[in-house]
Amino acid sequence: MRKLGLIAAAVSAALLAGCGGNSSSNDAPKNVIFFLGDGMGMTTLTAARIYSVGEDGELTIDTLPETAFVKTYSNNAQVTDSAPSMAAYMTGVKMNNEVISMSPETSAFDSTGKDYLSGTDSTCPASGNGTAVTTLLELAKKSGWGTGAVTTTRVTHATPATTYAHLCHRDGENTIAAQVVPGGSGYNSALGDGLDVLLGGGRQFFLPTAAGGKRTDGRDLTAEFKTQGYTYVKNKTEFDAAAASSTNKLVGLFTSGHMSYDLDRDASQEPSLAEMTSKAIDILSKNQKGFFLMVEGGRIDHALHETTARKALQDTVAFDNAIKTAIEKMKAKDADLKNTLIVVTADHDHTLVLNGYAARTGPTTAANPGVIGLLKNFVTGLYNTDSSGNPFTIIGFGNGENRPATRSALTDAQVADKTYHQEAAIPMGAGSETHGGTDVFLGAVGRGSEKFTGVITNTEVFNLIRQSVGL
Repeated sequence: MRKLGLIAAAVSAALLAGCGGNSSSNDAPKNVIFFLGDGMGMTTLTAARIYSVGEDGELTIDTLPETAFVKTYSNNAQVTDSAPSMAAYMTGVKMNNEVISMSPETSAFDSTGKDYLSGTDSTCPASGNGTAVTTLLELAKKSGWGTGAVTTTRVTHATPATTYAHLCHRDGENTIAAQVVPGGSGYNSALGDGLDVLLGGGRQFFLPTAAGGKRTDGRDLTAEFKTQGYTYVKNKTEFDAAAASSTNKLVGLFTSGHMSYDLDRDASQEPSLAEMTSKAIDILSKNQKGFFLMVEGGRIDHALHETTARKALQDTVAFDNAIKTAIEKMKAKDADLKNTLIVVTADHDHTLVLNGYAARTGPTTAANPGVIGLLKNFVTGLYNTDSSGNPFTIIGFGNGENRPATRSALTDAQVADKTYHQEAAIPMGAGSETHGGTDVFLGAVGRGSEKFTGVITNTEVFNLIRQSVGL
């Protein structure tokens, strides 16, 4: 009998170990952190590595053990915009450009080609133009998990909006804002009692016009958040004072529009992306079932549209610092990440190129322009020149606003300035450099990360995340 008892105890212990008795148990909290570098194509990522740590250095994103390449085309375009690409990750559905988490047939334009917009209010038809499709964040909420979205853009911008909203046109940001405020008209009921954390810019879409905002319905959504039990913060001091231990629901809207580029950020007024990520994790980790958190480095994309490469690369480094912070914090809670999946990718590419054949530059410093400087020949160490005898930069763009009719001499001091717009092959309007259609990098670590491999479509990522954590 004693022998049978020992066998039974051993079997019981084995079952417990496999089904809930250790850190990888089914009862342990499951966590997903999805990082999205908006516009962070492979060339931008390479240039950011050189800019920060030199050609032979490593960013945190370079250390992720599982990797894949992602095809980003949308339902109706070879080159996607941010809305359908991020929505594909969040819903597993290919949709048309400009559309926020809706079914494939949804159009952002009426039969005459006019946007379904009136200013920043949506005029999307109530019926007959597609249906909402479920997002990962909504699935997490349905499972009782904590949920959050963190961004350096407006929180109603395309990428964060796809996690919690459904709309035929991404620019209806007044309408998108209403979808995330519990208890109010237009609220997305699939969010239950609401997101637990929402941090970024975009205060204008939560305030009425009388208060300097853009809302035409007179509502003050920041006040409505407070009545729903949220702690609302609007600067770094208030953000720091919102202790995770005593804060259950947090909304931070730090700027009227987008948050500042990292190179321009006043650290006493705006938290960094890493700081926002850290606070979000601390709050969401209090949920005993787990959490889903989306973190966007959104202004990488904006700097690339401007062709201000230094700003784009610095924001990429700030994004990488947020990844590092998240991995370190989660390993302190879940040492081997047995119950935590971290995925890092981009929604699309841009037209940034690295011209050859440059000598190695090492990282950019105050004394060394590095990869953002003029191209020096790897043999002679002298500036390479174009057919007219003028030097040119290592970084250029396929299209953009700086397309001089006649090229003139440039200096390293000139091109290394954060406001310098790199030259482009095809002239475009100011800020109108386009996205590119190249595949993007994906890196993953933690629970189920081995599923991410090969060349995959962005819609597949949705299913791989669900499979990895059982959503």
